[in-house]
Amino acid sequence: MTPGIMFVSLIFVGISLLVSYVLKSKFRSYSEIPTSSGLTGKQIAEKMLRDNNIHDVRVLSSEGFLSDHYNPADKTVNLSPDVYSGANVAAAAVAAHECGHAVQHATSYPWLGLRSRLVPAVQVSASLVQWVLLGGILLINVFPQLLLGGIILFGITTLFSLITLPVEFDASNRALAWLDSSNVMRPQEHDKAKNALWWAAMTYVVAALASIATLVQYVLIYMGARDRR
Repeated sequence: MTPGIMFVSLIFVGISLLVSYVLKSKFRSYSEIPTSSGLTGKQIAEKMLRDNNIHDVRVLSSEGFLSDHYNPADKTVNLSPDVYSGANVAAAAVAAHECGHAVQHATSYPWLGLRSRLVPAVQVSASLVQWVLLGGILLINVFPQLLLGGIILFGITTLFSLITLPVEFDASNRALAWLDSSNVMRPQEHDKAKNALWWAAMTYVVAALASIATLVQYVLIYMGARDRR
């Protein structure tokens, strides 16, 4: 890793840690605010699925703090224990957001479909990219094509990060619209849920920006080596 790339990486690591700290702080704070409906995250998820005429998706409990996710492969909404059993603003926001992904899947939301199709390529790229980039940097003066291969692999992961953004923002928008129309929250609770989901989305924004910045650095290194030949 060159000094320039290391510097950019450190900047984004710092930003990422800050956003993660704020996100966890927000969720802990909003976990102490009960929802007026008294529904748990599990009940919120099941109700949102029913209201969207989705009956083939299961709501399960999964281990880990903020490990919540929707799995399109087996059609399950997986909620962390605090969200699954919590009857508070944070739990409602997270549960509705993950169900937003289930609604995307059921309605064939194009960005979700594109992201799913990229998963196999991203898995292969993620397992190879660091070694190819390292070799490319070490052999930059004799075999710059290796670095170009690493850039292509890293570009796949960067593309995946970018495609993830509309998927996540759309899921949050669907969640907030449903929380508003279903009247399971008061307006003040809704505002806090919106704030929590905004900070959650920022983690994806930071990751995408970091990936773009790093990709640009590698491209500049490759172009500089090519011009010297």
